[in-house]
Amino acid sequence: MIPPQTPDDTLGGPPPPLRPESRLDPGIFQLPAERMRAGYYSDKYFVRAREVLESAGRNPDVTMQVFQKKEAWVAGTDEAIAILKLCLTEGFSFEDLEVDALRDGHRARPWEPVLRIRGPYAAFAHLETLYVGVLARRTRIATNTRVVVEAAWPRPVLFFPARHDHWMVQTGDGWAAHVAGAIGVSTDAQASWWGSEGTGTVPHALIAAFGGDTVAATRAFAEAMDDDVRVISLVDFDNDCVGTSLAVARDLGKRLWGVRLDTASTMVDRSLAEEMGDFDPRGVNPRLVHRVRDALDAQGFDHVRIVASGGFTAEKIRSFDAEGVPVDAYGVGSALMGGAWDYTADVVRVEGRDVAKRGRWHRDNPALERVE
Repeated sequence: MIPPQTPDDTLGGPPPPLRPESRLDPGIFQLPAERMRAGYYSDKYFVRAREVLESAGRNPDVTMQVFQKKEAWVAGTDEAIAILKLCLTEGFSFEDLEVDALRDGHRARPWEPVLRIRGPYAAFAHLETLYVGVLARRTRIATNTRVVVEAAWPRPVLFFPARHDHWMVQTGDGWAAHVAGAIGVSTDAQASWWGSEGTGTVPHALIAAFGGDTVAATRAFAEAMDDDVRVISLVDFDNDCVGTSLAVARDLGKRLWGVRLDTASTMVDRSLAEEMGDFDPRGVNPRLVHRVRDALDAQGFDHVRIVASGGFTAEKIRSFDAEGVPVDAYGVGSALMGGAWDYTADVVRVEGRDVAKRGRWHRDNPALERVE
């Protein structure tokens, strides 16, 4: 459904975010439509606004404009549309509305409308909390991921934040990261909306279950997995990334795709004990990566890639790139969850006449597409 990631030769940099050829089917979101229609998840004042309109016998045709105030890579538009299609007030249908929206993966500028709804206000008054909420969440993930993808390019970014949030957000977050350019996610749920599956390495817990023997755990992993599964060994369990990387490489040979360095920010790898003095030796640092790369190459294991994880941000990735640190891929987690890209929805026209709170007005955006 989505074309593979390729360089943007025109810009000389990373490719644009992935754009789906068609919008996601509303059924994929598994919305609790009855409860949403009833207002169970909505701010009470929106539910009561619908009640007031019904009580007053008033149902004006309005234009609702949805935007946020930062540079952003938009995601969540298909999910917002699904809410409008499946959760309108009883007696109304999506055909009663005119909806224009950007596509997921589109870049939006501050104040630029990403969604516009026109129709009888009583039909969708209760849904504002829901559609601005999904846009805010998914845009945050997409924008954070895009910043990291651009910093790491051409090295791939693996999306690893599942452990930092509630499991119920995984599906949509994985999609947002995907359209922003992440090449892999860690759970099947995160990959489900585009029909893929999660990727994973040998975790610390599995190594512990094998008595702290990283080689044995990695060998067992390789034997249990199909040949097309990349074997990436986590090599910091004994705080000796150089020694463990070489031991695993000797045991697995060509079956080993890569090693992952994940040294904690409070630890100093033992291979750096004789070098400390003119750099910060903690965690995964440039000197450690160079040590591992040099050791693998010297022993004939130049096919083994290095994946770096543990506290990586766009700024840290850029600093590694500036120093020419030989990282082949980055695993990024908590850095992709921060910040806020809050959306605002304003009624800007009523019955075709400009009516909006002071400071807001109807804004054109030619990039909006009519939703059928």
